[in-house]
Amino acid sequence: MTSELSGNQKRKMKSAARLFAVQALYQMEQSGQTFDQVRVEFLDHRFGEVFEDYEMLEGDVTLFSELLEQAVNHQALVDQMTDRALVAKWPLGRIDSTLRALFRAAGAELTQTETPPKVVIVEFVQVAQAFFPEGKEGNFVNAVLDHMAREAKPEAF
Repeated sequence: MTSELSGNQKRKMKSAARLFAVQALYQMEQSGQTFDQVRVEFLDHRFGEVFEDYEMLEGDVTLFSELLEQAVNHQALVDQMTDRALVAKWPLGRIDSTLRALFRAAGAELTQTETPPKVVIVEFVQVAQAFFPEGKEGNFVNAVLDHMAREAKPEAF
């Protein structure tokens, strides 16, 4: 199936995986559920669901699972990077929990994959805009992720 998909369809699938990874990380923080519980719930009940222009399809499983697992396994590293990117008066613990989940997923992709930093930034700014369509969060996410990307992969800049 994947080989028959267009480049645009593959991009949409990856975008959906990123959005769902943020949702899963948020759910883990809010509910206290484990990685395995949330992952199984998303795989069993969320794939195929449509959220605005995002639809979870079978091809999303790998990226979704990878982002979720890497965000959990490398949370301390990613949280420290995020703290350094935030202004002193706004440590990670004070920001919105949706944004915290977003920074963890994006930070995992920045530090644990070969995805170009600019792609990660653009993708997660779009995720922020999906969650906060009226706000300035997109600009905030862009600035924080740019700082994190320069620390994670300085050779890319």
